[in-house]
Amino acid sequence: MNDDLIQSVPHEIFKAYDIRGIVDKTLTIAHVEKIGHAIGSEARTRQLTSIAVGRDGRLSGVSLSEALTKGILKSGINVVDVGMVATPMLYFAAHELCGYSGVMVTGSHNPPEYNGFKIVLGGETLAAETIQALRLRIENNDLKQGDGHYSRHDIKETYLKRIVDDVKLDRPMNIVVDCGNGVAGAFAPTLYRMLGCEVIELFCDVDGTFPNHHPDPSVPDNLRDVIHALATTDAEIGLAFDGDGDRLGIVTKAGNIIYPDRQLMLFAADVLSRNPGGQIIFDVKCTRNLAPWIKQHNGVPIMWKTGHSFIKAKLRETNALLAGEMSGHFFIKERWYGFDDGLYAGARLLELLSHAENIDAILHDLPDSINTPELQIKVEEGENHVLIAALQQNASFDDAQQIITIDGLRVEYEDGFGLARASNTTPVVVLRFEAENELALKRIQQDFRDNIQRIKPDMVLPF
Repeated sequence: MNDDLIQSVPHEIFKAYDIRGIVDKTLTIAHVEKIGHAIGSEARTRQLTSIAVGRDGRLSGVSLSEALTKGILKSGINVVDVGMVATPMLYFAAHELCGYSGVMVTGSHNPPEYNGFKIVLGGETLAAETIQALRLRIENNDLKQGDGHYSRHDIKETYLKRIVDDVKLDRPMNIVVDCGNGVAGAFAPTLYRMLGCEVIELFCDVDGTFPNHHPDPSVPDNLRDVIHALATTDAEIGLAFDGDGDRLGIVTKAGNIIYPDRQLMLFAADVLSRNPGGQIIFDVKCTRNLAPWIKQHNGVPIMWKTGHSFIKAKLRETNALLAGEMSGHFFIKERWYGFDDGLYAGARLLELLSHAENIDAILHDLPDSINTPELQIKVEEGENHVLIAALQQNASFDDAQQIITIDGLRVEYEDGFGLARASNTTPVVVLRFEAENELALKRIQQDFRDNIQRIKPDMVLPF
C-alpha cells in the first residue's frame, strides 16, 4: 500500500470514543485494513495475542469486518471472528476468548451510510489519546508485521446462557421489544423468552437500511411504536434498543418514557440493597435527583464525564458496582462484567420489576423534575470546545451553589441546574436544564443565555 494512502486516512474519523466515518468516502476498505493493522500493532506492543472481531447488522459490516481482520492478521495477531452480534456480545466474547480484547464493527445509532469501530485491548476501551495513537501509527507507518491465525466462534449460546443463569424473574412478564431493525433483534426476543417472558416483537428483523424508524431510543419520536403497542395489547412494559444493542430505552404501560437517569435510580437501589456503601457513577447530563437518591440508599454518588469509554475508565479506577449515562448506556459490575450491555440491563430491569405488585407505581414514583431534552447548538468544527473553554473562564453565575467543570460547565442552583458541554462526536454544544418549577427553569436558562451571548452575541440559541 503506497505512502499517499497512508497519509490520506482522514483525521476526522478518529473520534473521542471510537473510529467512525461514511462508508466508501471517509471510511474505505483500504482505510479499514490500515486501521486493523494499527490496532493489531498496538495489541502486540501490549503483548496481547488475539482479538475478537464482531459486526452489527449494517450493510457494509461484512466487507469492513473482512478488511479489518486482514489488517489485524498482518500484524501477527490472531483473530477470532464472532460474526454478526450485538456490541455487548463482542465485549463478552473478548472477555471469554481473547484476554478482553476485541473490535466491534458498528455505526451504533448513526445513519445507515455510517460505520466504525469500538475497540477494547486488554480490558481498556480505547478513547481520546489512545484512539489518536492509532492514527499516528498509520501516519508514521509504525506497523508490525506477522502472520496471525484466523478462526470463527459462535458466542450466542454461551452469552444467552450466562444471562439466563444469572437473572431470575419472580413471575412471567408480558413485554414489548423494539429493536428498530438493529442487530439486537437477532438476540433480544430469544433472551427474554428464555427468561420466561411473553414477547411482542417490533422491528426485530435485522435490516441495515432501518426502514421503520431510526434505532435510537434516546429520541422520543422513535418510541411511538412501543407506546402504541403498550396501549393496544396486554404488555406491561416496553424495552427499546439502539442499533448495536448497548443502550436501553424504557416505556411504561401508560406510555411514559422513563429516561435513563431515572432507570439508573432503580438499578442503584437494587444493587445497593445488597452492597451498602457501593459507588455509583453517572454522567454530567443526569438529573440532580440522582445523587441524593444514591445517598438515601446508602451509596456513594460519583459524577463523571459523558462518554462510554470515559465511564468505563472511571469504573476501572474506582471499582464502582454500577454506572449509567443519560444516553442509555448502563455498566453493571455487580454479577456482570462492567461493560455497557442493553440486553443484560433489560434483563436486570425485568428481574427487579418482577418482584413488584404494581410496576407502574414503582416507575412513576421515582423522583422527577421539570427538564428539557438534550438541546444542541450546531457550530463549526472545533468551535464548540472554544466556546465551552471561554465559558469556563469568563462566565458569571451569581446564584450558583456549585460550578462543576469536569465536562463542560454544569451549574448547580438551589432549585435546578444548567449544563453546557462540547460534544465529543459532532460539532455541537449540548445543553440541558432541570428545575423544580417552570419559573426556575426560565431563570436558569436566562442565566446561560446571558453568559453565552456575552461571549458570542450572534449565536442563535435553541431555548
